[in-house]
Amino acid sequence: MKSTDLAEVRRTLWAAADKLRANSKLAPSEYRGPVLGLIFLAYAEHRFEEVRPELEAKATARRPVTPDDYRARGVLFISEEARLSYLVNLPEAEDLGAAVDTAMRLVETHNTDLKDVLPKGYQRLEKSTLSELLRLFSPLPRKLSGDAFGLIYEDFLSNFAAAEGRLGGEFFTPYSIVRLIVEIIEPFHGKVFDPACGSAGMFVQCAKFVERHNASANRELSIYGQEQKEGTVPLAKMNLALHGLSGNIRLANTYYEDPHGSVGLADFVMANPPFNVDGVDKDKLAGDPRFPFGIPRPDNANYLWIQQFYAALNDQGRAGFVMANSAGDAGHSERDIRRRLIEFGAVDVMVAIGTNFFYTVTLPVTLWFLDKAKTGTPREHTVLFIDARHHYRQIDRAHRDFLPEQIEFLANIARLYRDEVVECTDGSDTLLKDHFPDGAYVDVPGLCKVATRAEIEAQGWSLNPGRYTGTAVIEDDGEDFTEKLAGLYDEFTRLSDGSNELRAKIDTMVQGILGA
Repeated sequence: MKSTDLAEVRRTLWAAADKLRANSKLAPSEYRGPVLGLIFLAYAEHRFEEVRPELEAKATARRPVTPDDYRARGVLFISEEARLSYLVNLPEAEDLGAAVDTAMRLVETHNTDLKDVLPKGYQRLEKSTLSELLRLFSPLPRKLSGDAFGLIYEDFLSNFAAAEGRLGGEFFTPYSIVRLIVEIIEPFHGKVFDPACGSAGMFVQCAKFVERHNASANRELSIYGQEQKEGTVPLAKMNLALHGLSGNIRLANTYYEDPHGSVGLADFVMANPPFNVDGVDKDKLAGDPRFPFGIPRPDNANYLWIQQFYAALNDQGRAGFVMANSAGDAGHSERDIRRRLIEFGAVDVMVAIGTNFFYTVTLPVTLWFLDKAKTGTPREHTVLFIDARHHYRQIDRAHRDFLPEQIEFLANIARLYRDEVVECTDGSDTLLKDHFPDGAYVDVPGLCKVATRAEIEAQGWSLNPGRYTGTAVIEDDGEDFTEKLAGLYDEFTRLSDGSNELRAKIDTMVQGILGA
């Protein structure tokens, strides 16, 4: 199937599934699990049917095909009653929800790695909605390739996250942010750890990075994840399976539990932890080696997460994670922890991200990158600051992301800083020539700056990129200043008029209440 055709299939599937939800009684969060489960079932049936002819051709009366034969080929065994092709043709009088629940249990029974992973409760869906969903997904096993199912699953995760708003951000990190983190830490080989793994998007993008560099993700990467939300762990496991990956995903509260024995475990750490969490019982953390610089006094878990990421790295490890902007300038005990991270030479790159990149928050965030391997290198006493707030694509009024060439360009700034070879497969050539015409790293006002440890100390150990990159030189945009000012004044007048009308309405309402 051509990529353009696949893109159309992906759009059509979501549009149809979303229309069915809109006509049902279900909220997006109630609808998400059952729909993702059916996509998984379609994928499993596709893989099963791929190898079934070959296995059955080798079978004999004394040696029939068994589920173990499929497992030996890395394929799930799907009994007839668990196939979409069977479910979609059930008689009208059948209890369709119960039949799909039975299908999910059969898949788990024959494939014990999926025990308690697949969604149940399909009887909560209206029969007409479930019937239409089955008609929508049942042709997929015969029409699509294996890679297409992973892309469709990603599409649905992303769209559900957008539909669920703030809660959607708890299980999903936007792809362009994850891709930028991956491109800067460059996880070619080793153990990858995400202690707040959500639906496992970080691992999937790591695998894609390896495959873009012509290697096998399953051979090169070992995956370790943990997730606090019980309902999100199955999403992560299905996501890995749909992308042909295996990993060790555990249900755990990362503040208090460390099921992987994470200290020194990882070559790469990636995460998008919850910001500014209060109420963590710090008495339970005393003596925990995951917090080598001590427990911060403020009732805020940001520096608990940062220390966990640092502690999980081995001596050559790199970490990339999302963090609240406030963490870069936080004072007192948090500043002391930040200072020690800088003095240890672990902080490598800081990237300021603009507003509206996330579903959970509209505020800007900062990406932190640690690199324990830079000790002893020319970068040991420096940090690269990048201000990426002016680089984005406006998706709609409330959301932004990065274009592939923008991600590649930002990652190439880090590569130039590290004296690595840049990559230009996604079209970042023009941006590179505009900003780095000699092909070597230089500070660019408003974009990037390499700061020494002494410069960072002079800024109170701040890791806020804006303090270092400064204001960009504004070039003449060719527009007439008078006309531009007049346009801006018209816009200001329109907004002011609207504000006055709104104020008058509020005054009337408040006076009405007070006078009642």
